[in-house]
Amino acid sequence: MPRAGAATVVVVPCFDEADRLPRGELAVLADADGVALTLVDDGSTDRTAEMLAEFAAGRPDVEVVRLPANVGKAQAVRAGLTTARARGAQWVAFCDADFATPAHELLRLIDIARARPDLAVVVGSRLALLGRTVHRSPWRHAGGRVFAAGAARVLQLPVHDTQCGAKVLRVDAALAAALAEPFRSRWAFDVELLGRLAALGVPADGMWEEPLHVWRDVAGSKRSLRAAVQATCELVPIAGDLRRWSGR
Repeated sequence: MPRAGAATVVVVPCFDEADRLPRGELAVLADADGVALTLVDDGSTDRTAEMLAEFAAGRPDVEVVRLPANVGKAQAVRAGLTTARARGAQWVAFCDADFATPAHELLRLIDIARARPDLAVVVGSRLALLGRTVHRSPWRHAGGRVFAAGAARVLQLPVHDTQCGAKVLRVDAALAAALAEPFRSRWAFDVELLGRLAALGVPADGMWEEPLHVWRDVAGSKRSLRAAVQATCELVPIAGDLRRWSGR
């Protein structure tokens, strides 16, 4: 269990990350005041499980969840968030194992959430603005803008970037209900999660999109061009599924 005052549990899904997992970034989160970690091994076939166990050793605020087989990022995040909710935190968060969003940036998003009792969701956004260091490959940026336009239409929300792997969520009844069913999509689950929360009564002004100061593409991403196209195609059935949630 997290130490007294650990108000936020951060979930990090990991699949075959032995060559990329930055232990220093994990340590920044593990050492932060009021933060605990839930590290999810999504059926890795390399040394990821051993590395996570070694990192967690001697750290009571770091929990490792081992899934028996690879189920994909969506269900790994869902499993981690479900476990994290049981740890008694007021907020849960998740980020990618490559830390394209650095740990200090995720902590900044957590600070925003904690300071705003009116918010239920804080979403990191990869906007290449003056004074920011946001580097994305041209094809990922172009594909991301196409997906983002479709996602905003499906959600009927003015969201710029649903797919940035850094989000902070208030632990409440709406989140519990949103996580009660598996996600339809392997990659576009962020759209499903935001849509479910909106359908369950979280208002648009209860969601905050924060431009990141730093974000960098990291080599070895498992999100291929094919996966990006598939995620975009999945927006149509996701829209239908969210109508069902709205009718509850």
